[in-house]
Amino acid sequence: MVEYGMTPLQAIRSATSVAAENIGLEDRVGSIEKGKYADLIAVAGNPANDVTELERVKFVMKGGQVFRNDFPAGSGTSASRN
Repeated sequence: MVEYGMTPLQAIRSATSVAAENIGLEDRVGSIEKGKYADLIAVAGNPANDVTELERVKFVMKGGQVFRNDFPAGSGTSASRN
């Protein structure tokens, strides 16, 4: 979407909160809010500046369980595996 003129932040919103609105699930998914389902990813850089950061996922949490954590221990960005 960025290749066709959207800013990185517009593309991210389009794939998350706007997509949830379009399918009528905005009350359950699409943004990080209390009471909503939230599967998370983290990247080392800022995807709002460079959307290709989303191609280099370092951390994945689904259903409250960490599935991937490539951040070094003690980096301030690591999460413990439960």
